[in-house]
Amino acid sequence: MGHPKFARPKYDTPTHPWKKGRIEEEHALKEQFGLKKIGGMKEIWKAKSKLRRWRQNAMKLIGRVDTSEGHFSREKNDLVESMYRRGLLGDGASLDDILQISVEHVLSRRLQSQVYYRGLASSMRQARQLVIHGHIGLGEQKMTVPSYIITRDDENTLAYHHTSPLTDSSHPIRVEIEETRAAAEYGEGENSDAPSEEFVAGVAEGAETAPTAEDTVVEGGDE
Repeated sequence: MGHPKFARPKYDTPTHPWKKGRIEEEHALKEQFGLKKIGGMKEIWKAKSKLRRWRQNAMKLIGRVDTSEGHFSREKNDLVESMYRRGLLGDGASLDDILQISVEHVLSRRLQSQVYYRGLASSMRQARQLVIHGHIGLGEQKMTVPSYIITRDDENTLAYHHTSPLTDSSHPIRVEIEETRAAAEYGEGENSDAPSEEFVAGVAEGAETAPTAEDTVVEGGDE
């Protein structure tokens, strides 16, 4: 079990450190989700470890002969309900649908990602900064952990924290975010201070390819 002062890591590192395909994939995920320049791989490994545990639990229950009643039925329902609360499964999902969840789905449910998707920041990097510096809250609770997994209930309370100066719509950062969104939607205006064409194109492309909160749900059928 080990001493509680020396807790073991809650994630698994890659079995081989120099797999080119894996490294390129993780670098792409790090850029897509705005993870830390140094240490971003660890956040991906944590997400993969969570996903691996969920899949193992699902496969264990799928392998049971009868999970329609008793302890295994409750365990199955608890697992599916847990995935639903996290926004990773839709209504009527089954254990088989858990096996379809990808690491992109998990990373898309992080607080940092949801701040960006909901228009509270103009980029993933800025979303991370706003979270770390205490500008984002869930109701009255100030959130400073970018990797926090947003639940369906949390989505309704996600906003700028009431102590943050960003609650003022005239704040320069809020104005910049709104200008960036407007430029991405309607094109660059005549103002010489407007964002450059390259910047606007990048934001627009990112907005098109970035999944929405609903896109992170793996739809399922009847159990």
